[in-house]
Amino acid sequence: MSRLTGVGVSSGRASGPVARVADPLPEPPATPAPTDPTAEAERIRPAADAVAERLFQRAARVEGDAKAVLETTAAMAMDPALISQAEQQVTARSLPAPRAIFEAANGFADALRAAGGYMAERARDVQDVRDRIIAELHGVTPPGVPELERPSVLLARDLAPADTADLDPGLVLALVTEEGGPTSHTAILARALGIPAVVAVRGVLEAPDAVGAVVDGDSGEVEISGEEVAVQAAERAAAVEWNGIGATADGEPVKVIANVGSAADARAAADAGAQGIGLFRTEFCYLAADDEPSVETQRAAYREVLEPFAGKPVVVRTLDAGADKPLAFLDMGVEPNPALGVRGLRVAFDRPDLLDRQLAAIAGAAADSGAEVSVMAPMVATAAEAAWFAERVRAAGLPRAGVMIEIPAAALSAPEILAAVDFVSIGTNDLAQYVFAADRMAGALAELNDPWQPALLRLIAQVGEAGRELGKPVGVCGEAASDPQLAGVLAGLGATSLSMAGAAVPAVGAALAEHPMAAFRQAAEAALATSTPAEARKAAKSALAS
Repeated sequence: MSRLTGVGVSSGRASGPVARVADPLPEPPATPAPTDPTAEAERIRPAADAVAERLFQRAARVEGDAKAVLETTAAMAMDPALISQAEQQVTARSLPAPRAIFEAANGFADALRAAGGYMAERARDVQDVRDRIIAELHGVTPPGVPELERPSVLLARDLAPADTADLDPGLVLALVTEEGGPTSHTAILARALGIPAVVAVRGVLEAPDAVGAVVDGDSGEVEISGEEVAVQAAERAAAVEWNGIGATADGEPVKVIANVGSAADARAAADAGAQGIGLFRTEFCYLAADDEPSVETQRAAYREVLEPFAGKPVVVRTLDAGADKPLAFLDMGVEPNPALGVRGLRVAFDRPDLLDRQLAAIAGAAADSGAEVSVMAPMVATAAEAAWFAERVRAAGLPRAGVMIEIPAAALSAPEILAAVDFVSIGTNDLAQYVFAADRMAGALAELNDPWQPALLRLIAQVGEAGRELGKPVGVCGEAASDPQLAGVLAGLGATSLSMAGAAVPAVGAALAEHPMAAFRQAAEAALATSTPAEARKAAKSALAS
């Protein structure tokens, strides 16, 4: 039996036979040229529609976050821009249809990767759609999770959201991926389903004789065996019961709210019982636009997202874009290191009118929907930048201005920044990758982006302390908040709200209600005193068990 190590992202221990998730089909060749390019191009749209229809059928059988994921993937398959580009590749370059969709989709995926952060994580979705359409054009079974006939441990290179969205937790004992990271969809949905999961397990697919596996989602250890392993499912808690009020056992309020990026996300979050929205990513309104969307276009798009949360708090993040984003109308040229370049709020310093128009649209959507809207800016580094943003927000008639804490300098300047704004929200995904100089999309560096890293927790503690001293809210909107075990620790560090994928809301709300705030503070102190993520998890768990 060989022992491998990755990053545990969903707790529990399970064992059983191995089932492999099929890798994508080989890269389609660029030859031979079609004898009738027009007829060949006409094959693409029906194939894309067939893929979308199957995804919509799967979406109709599930609810909540899984439904939103499948519907979003289906919409990607029908994207007119993707289909049009692929058709042009056939007619202009005489490429076979599979090769044309391969190149068109890769162009979209490359642009998303260049964008970094949340948008880079969507590149995997585009590749998933690409592979499904190519399989349809070839008339073969698409790659993905096989039909399971018995409880099994799934081994995969990576899993697309559509692969994980409707997994049967009665048949999937655990998930193990060679790639991916702690903020991936695999991690989020595995926790929501109560399935142990370990990601970034290098070499796990190199054992062709793997028959059984033992998976520990707490330690990140995976044992691969060439012989049968007895089936043992992880102990699952009884169905999560949460009263919908985010609070600790002794009544200390900690809002449990959602991260959304579309109207479908918002509906799923509302269905899951989220108390509001802690991060509304507005980039969806801009990504496919050749020109800046008008105020009225933005207003209508935002209103659709806000409406499910009428009368509830919603934090809208202004455009997180720049020279590294696939936004044609910005046209800001090439930068040597876009992740450290002009992005987020920095774009608005040179183009304040762009920000002002977005703020006008947000204010209009707030009035239309009845949601209690606050606005925050991404990529803020200094108190002066925070004050500049707050002034423009208030001038637009919006009552509350905040900023993201995702740059280490902002965390270290939290008292001064909080003095200039009404609240802050910690983006643990970006903060981790800047603290550790580790791209969160690089599987080899996944451990550095583990949200249990003590150095990251210490920065969060500094921000939490500043919030307590000034009496201002400190949220966490990175996916660290979706881990029920970590949620209480974050509350103990000073987080007054936790924002996450909708699927994680009930489990996090229930976990917060299990202990009083004093216990969470003790767990936080125990985690801060360690030197590795594994030690931090163990110390926090021990503190809460005592």
